[in-house]
Amino acid sequence: RCAMDWQVLTRELSLYLESQVRVGLFGSGVGLSLVLGFGVAYACYYLNSIAKKPQLVASNDRFCRFLEEYCPVVTETYYPTIWCWEGRVQTLLRPFITSRPQVQYRNELIKTADGGQISLDWFDNNDSSYYPDASTRPTVLLLPGLTGTSKESYILHMIHQSETLGYRCVVFNNRGIAGEELLTPRTYCAANTEDLEAVIHHVHSLHPSAPFMAAGVSMGGMLLLNYLGKTGRDTPLMAAAIFSAGWNVFESVESLEKPLNWLLFNYYLTTCLQSSISRHRQMLEKLFDMDLVMKARTVREFDKQFTSVMFGYRSIDDYYEDASPCRKLKSVGIPVLCLNSVDDVFSPAHAIPVETAKQNANVALVLTSCGGHIGFLEGIWPRKCTYMDRVFKQFVQAMFEHGNKIFSM
Repeated sequence: RCAMDWQVLTRELSLYLESQVRVGLFGSGVGLSLVLGFGVAYACYYLNSIAKKPQLVASNDRFCRFLEEYCPVVTETYYPTIWCWEGRVQTLLRPFITSRPQVQYRNELIKTADGGQISLDWFDNNDSSYYPDASTRPTVLLLPGLTGTSKESYILHMIHQSETLGYRCVVFNNRGIAGEELLTPRTYCAANTEDLEAVIHHVHSLHPSAPFMAAGVSMGGMLLLNYLGKTGRDTPLMAAAIFSAGWNVFESVESLEKPLNWLLFNYYLTTCLQSSISRHRQMLEKLFDMDLVMKARTVREFDKQFTSVMFGYRSIDDYYEDASPCRKLKSVGIPVLCLNSVDDVFSPAHAIPVETAKQNANVALVLTSCGGHIGFLEGIWPRKCTYMDRVFKQFVQAMFEHGNKIFSM
């Protein structure tokens, strides 16, 4: 297969270059030869070192066989965009390159026990021909990343994939993020699952006969894992998909504080967090020194002055320990598929809990060699579907349509 791919790629590259590059360097064919030679060498390097099958980590042979049959994308070679395969570049370019499918939401505000409110954006998919009965239409709960909302391109693509399968989606927007007002001086964090529990209970109560799954991205994935580790099998969710989660928060923030990563990601993320709370300053300054919070220059400083204090942790280390899903993975009680790239600076490869995952028959890790953080771009011009989108689509379809077979194979 590799030899065949190499032959096809080099042949197409040669034909393209011959049509685009003028023959002759100083009147000879040396220039074309050099370009062709470089192109062939790069193609060989790409096919031998970049394009690889992901590593599938699972202790349960039946879970592996289930994935191989009904979610084969996790066993196929991932071909990252040939000109954009490095993790940082994929992370930076994905929001600008990928398209933004049109989605019409129905917004719902639900009240919380402490007097706050949570904004849910529903995609009901009432035109579903596969599941015309709304009471039994499969439902996918989507959890965006740290400062993300239902408008993120990766969320829109997940909804688009779900729409083609006939499913309903609902996006859980963290407090104060999606334009709604804060009614109490409280936002959100990766460790506290109270709001997520309220949302899951609410969605399930509306459609108790509908199959129910969840998918979390980045911090949304961390929050979902922490919830699953807390509840075990006592959840209405039948399965979950996790994408680009930060498994160990200590390792994540240390990686993000390296000079280049701070410049590219950390400072921007910190300003996004500050921007997300500045609109609620009048409410929040009842409990916080907002001037001090606004001086933070790293995510760690922001969490030290704001997040850990808001949720009553004695120190930021206590918060980060509680927020790290690697410590709760053993307790997950439903099938979970977790996709990470080993070149993700938000979740370093050495912090991915491979050995812990092997101790839980409900957990499968899919580890790609490239992809960055919520990147996973593929194709020459990766405007539409990414590898992550394909994993999401195949896994949710596998669980909704064949989930009863997962432990009987």
